[in-house]
Amino acid sequence: MNQVMHKDVIVVGAGISGIAAGHNLQKSCPSKSFAILEGRNSIGGTWDLFKYPGIRSDSDMHTLGFRFKPWIHRKSIADAPSIMDYLNETVDESSLRDKIMYKHKVISANWISKKSIWELEVLDNLQNKRITCNFLFLCGGYYSYDNAYQPQFHGQKNFQGPIIHPQFWDETLDYSNKQVVVIGSGATAVTIVPALTDKAKHVVMLQRSPSYLVSAPAEDAWSKRLNKILPIKLSYFLVRWKNILAVSLLFYLSRRFPNRIKEKIINSVREELGDDFDIEKHFTPKYNPWDQRMCLVPDSDFFNSINKGTASVVTDVIDKFTEDGILLKSGKTLKADIIVTATGFELIALNGIAVSLDGIKVEANNKLSYKGMMLSGVPNLAFSFGYVNASWTLRADLTCEYVCRLLNQMEKEGATACCPEEDPKAEADDEYIDFTSGYVQRGRNRLPKQGMKAPWRNYQNYLIDIFLVRMFSIKDSTLRFYNANE
Repeated sequence: MNQVMHKDVIVVGAGISGIAAGHNLQKSCPSKSFAILEGRNSIGGTWDLFKYPGIRSDSDMHTLGFRFKPWIHRKSIADAPSIMDYLNETVDESSLRDKIMYKHKVISANWISKKSIWELEVLDNLQNKRITCNFLFLCGGYYSYDNAYQPQFHGQKNFQGPIIHPQFWDETLDYSNKQVVVIGSGATAVTIVPALTDKAKHVVMLQRSPSYLVSAPAEDAWSKRLNKILPIKLSYFLVRWKNILAVSLLFYLSRRFPNRIKEKIINSVREELGDDFDIEKHFTPKYNPWDQRMCLVPDSDFFNSINKGTASVVTDVIDKFTEDGILLKSGKTLKADIIVTATGFELIALNGIAVSLDGIKVEANNKLSYKGMMLSGVPNLAFSFGYVNASWTLRADLTCEYVCRLLNQMEKEGATACCPEEDPKAEADDEYIDFTSGYVQRGRNRLPKQGMKAPWRNYQNYLIDIFLVRMFSIKDSTLRFYNANE
């Protein structure tokens, strides 16, 4: 009979969050055994999964990078290969390579109260096996790798050319001298359109409604200057905090003075495209700034492709697909050889793992989120969920620090379990992510609920979270430490 592997901590996912978890566990909990289970055959998560042309960060790398490892590359807005190099360097420098178990996809996790352990069902190279752990740390991201959001359009089967979603990009696809229509107006569409123009005959971004586009230099001027006169770690620290404060200020001002910020953003687009361009129709969203995530345009590449005539924007509603393109509600037809459906992803909770307590299924949507990283009534489980209004890694780093503090407090208490106690009096709502984005609205019934105040509030604010994670005591009236043997 095969022996069941047991670890003190199992980390699920070897992307940015999982790598951060491994580094922090080795640094702050050296006595704890752990393994990182990765369902695919590579580290990197998003940055290895997506293969579409132009794939890059949509946040600056001084904040998307780890707090403990400076980003030293020239470009602050980096492409996926550069990010993968950075992640591989981090894995090697942190001696995490031997801790990662590839092609280990966690299917289910059941908490056994009498033993204070999680029993995991894991698919290991298509073979089922069991792994147990004392603490389960979910770091596998917030969207499904297997399923993207792909709405079915009327007449879609009639189109004679390829229809491809960016999440499942075919790297053998030849789009040279082809007419390409990209459906969508989010970060993926804004990234892929200028990247396709290097070979395509023409690229159209077809959007139902506009998004906010903000142009920024791909290279950080502060970083270039400071790197010449300061040590790398100090320069990285200063630029990182400059960017943290700048994004925090923009978010605050956008919520406080939405009309003023909207006017500034729209005027900046007008400066890029000129007064003759119909900015009102194509680049003026109906919602306020930061009601959805803004799209970053490095070095104005998207606007440059429009000015050059290699790309264009059409704002309309799809009536149906035809054999050679798309018929719009306005009656206009867009000719296309290839259609790219940049329509978004499918949001999931708990990494898509079937979680249960003594065989009773846990529904995340019926639980309150404790500090944005644990669930009410669920022992010895934490999850990493980054910021939607800033870099994902900022929150991931803090979550990893908190989990390590929690593990050390459990050891100090002699506790085998810790659990945020369910509070029936805690006022809850469904706005775990205060965004109007389609993927958020589609996934609301899968996410945890949150209360109106701490510790049940997901603030999405790095400056507040720093105090909550680093300064405040781990022990509070909500978090219960106990020993199953007592």
